[in-house]
Amino acid sequence: MSNAGLAGLTVVFVSTNPALASRGITCLLVEKGTPGLAVGKKERKMGLRASETRPLSFAKCRVPRENLLGSVGGGFRIAMALLDAGRIGIAAQAVGIAQAALEEAAAYAKERTAFGKPIAEFQLIQAKLADMAVSVQAARLLTRRAAWLLAAGKPCSGAASSAKLFASRAANAAVYDAVQVHGANGYIRDFAVERLFRDARATEIYEGTSEIQSLIIAREVLKGRL
Repeated sequence: MSNAGLAGLTVVFVSTNPALASRGITCLLVEKGTPGLAVGKKERKMGLRASETRPLSFAKCRVPRENLLGSVGGGFRIAMALLDAGRIGIAAQAVGIAQAALEEAAAYAKERTAFGKPIAEFQLIQAKLADMAVSVQAARLLTRRAAWLLAAGKPCSGAASSAKLFASRAANAAVYDAVQVHGANGYIRDFAVERLFRDARATEIYEGTSEIQSLIIAREVLKGRL
């Protein structure tokens, strides 16, 4: 759970009526320090280490009725609404990682010399920078469109999944090429691209994997909504 142990409130989705499947899911707010709520040890993650991730467990944890968010059985709708916004947020994060990778690669290419000239003058390096730049611009526009639809109160599930899928792939491709531009230095922690390489990986996993985004996009296409 992201920020577990730091947050004062935890949003928890519980099954209040298993027989109703998704219609039996309820959303509750659990306050920090509630008896029965236990926060586990901090996970040692590959990337995104500035964000704490810890497991949560509940043992006879009781919360007052006023901590009910929405209605009993209405939790699934809340979860689905949160996912669209969350996926747009991850897309924006991926755009930022990709942009940073591009900037680091371009700066390094202008400083690093080989055969008597900056490696930025070599066409293979220029091709990598060009591909990164195009992908960053496309990812940013997809993300902004999805955010605009969300802010306007319009259906945006397909746009949110499209933005997350493309932006996360663009970020992972950008950090890969940025490390290549840096050569052996890209594998050293003294250079920012090493951290960006580790951070980018999560964007294809949380808030729904890339595979899940593909399924959502295909569903929206088949229903004529995308």
